[in-house]
Amino acid sequence: MSGSEEETAEEESYSTMFSSLRHPARRKILRMLSEKSMTFSEMLDNLAIPSSHLTYHLENLGELVIKKEDGKYKLSSFGEAAVVMMKGAEEVPEVQKKNFSSLPLRWKSLFAILIIGIVILAGMSYGQFATNSQLSKDYNTLGASLEKVQSQNQQLLSGNSSAYEAMNMIKDVFQINVAKYQVTLLSDTEKPVPDLGGINEEVLTYSLVNNESDINVIVMFRDGNFSLFQLSLVEGVPAFAPIYTQPQSMDFFTTARGIMANYASLENESYLNEMRQFLSSANETQQTQTMGNMKLETSISGGNAQFVFYYTDNGIDFSTKSLEIVFQNGILTSFTDDWSLYSIGSTQVTVSQDQAIQIARNAANTFSWNASGVQISNVTVLQQPVSAVFLSFPQTDTTILYPYWYVTLYINQVYTGGINSIGVGIWANSGQVANIQALSS
Repeated sequence: MSGSEEETAEEESYSTMFSSLRHPARRKILRMLSEKSMTFSEMLDNLAIPSSHLTYHLENLGELVIKKEDGKYKLSSFGEAAVVMMKGAEEVPEVQKKNFSSLPLRWKSLFAILIIGIVILAGMSYGQFATNSQLSKDYNTLGASLEKVQSQNQQLLSGNSSAYEAMNMIKDVFQINVAKYQVTLLSDTEKPVPDLGGINEEVLTYSLVNNESDINVIVMFRDGNFSLFQLSLVEGVPAFAPIYTQPQSMDFFTTARGIMANYASLENESYLNEMRQFLSSANETQQTQTMGNMKLETSISGGNAQFVFYYTDNGIDFSTKSLEIVFQNGILTSFTDDWSLYSIGSTQVTVSQDQAIQIARNAANTFSWNASGVQISNVTVLQQPVSAVFLSFPQTDTTILYPYWYVTLYINQVYTGGINSIGVGIWANSGQVANIQALSS
C-alpha cells in the first residue's frame, strides 16, 4: 500500500470513528462492548430500540466493532481506541493527593502543609490543562469532520432539484422546523418501476437529529411528482413530537385541513382544491362521504386517525387512485398522494361477484404448479370458504386502472410450501382471467 493509500485509509477510519461518536446510540454501544462482548439480542435489550435500528447503527460503526464466531460482538483495536478517546473527552482526571505520615515538629507541619498545597494546586492546574487540551483537540477534529459532512450534504442538496423540492415539502407542507435539527441527506436513490410501466421512482431519506431525538424522514417522487412523506422515530422518548414552525392543533380534522391547504398551495392541482373543499365541508361524525367523483373515508380512534380520498365513478371505487393522511399518537406519520399517477381505463362492470367466483373455479380446475420439483394438478377446490374482493388494477404494466375481482379459493389439503388456496384475478369489465397463483396462509 502506498503512502497516499495509507493516509486515505487512516482518514476513512478516523472519519468512521468521529461519525460514530457523534451519535448517542452508537456511543452507548461502544461503552457496552468496552465492558464485555455481547450478542445482538443482549444489545437490543439494553438499548430498547427496534432491531432494524440496531442493525443500522452496527453497520455505521464499521471497523470499530467485530462479530466473533460465536455470534457475539466485541470492540476492535480501533474501537477500543475510540472508547479511550470518548472517555478522555467525558471524564476529568482525578487529582492524586499526597499524604505525609510523619510530622514531628510544628514548623515542619506548617512547611509540609504548604508543600501539599502547592502540589495540589499544581496537580489541579496540570489536570485541567491536559483535559482542556484533549477536549480542544477532540472538538477541533469533530468540528472538521462535521464540516466535511455538512459540505458534502450541502452539495447533494444544492445539486438536486428533487432534494430541493423534498425540503420544501418537509418545511412548507408538513411544517417541520428543520432549523432545530441537524439535517443530513442519508440517501437518494432512483430506479424504474416495472409494474408501473417503467416510470422513474426517486426516494430520498433524511436524518433529523437534535439532543432529544433522531427522526428519519422519507420523501418519494414518482414520475417527477410527489408521492410519499413518511416520518419515523429512530431514537428518542415516545410519544415523540417533531418541532414545528407553527403550533399544531389537537383536532385531527383541523390539522388535516391545514396540511391540505399547504399542499394545494405548493402543488396547485385542481383535484387538491376539490379535496380541500370536500374536507372543509365534511361531516366529522360520518365515516364515509361522497362528493362528485371523490369518496372520503375517515377513521379516528384515540390518538390515531386516517383520512383517505379515492376516486369513484359509476358505483366503482378505484381505491388505488387515492390520497391518504395518517396520524399515529397524534403525529402525522404518513402522507401519500397517488391520485395524479393513475388514470381510469374503464368504469364498466359486466361480471358480478357470483360470476367471478364461478370463473375462478373453472380456472382453478385446470391449474397446476411446481412444488419442489413435483407438478401439482387436479386439486379439489372446496365450496367454502371463498372470498371475492372488488379492486382496481392496471391491465398491463401501466398506470391505467380497470375494475378487477380477486377471488380466493381454498383446496382440500395443504401441499408443499404450505399451499392451501388458489388466488384468481379476473377483469370485471370482460370476465377474462388476469392471473392465477398458488397461495399459502
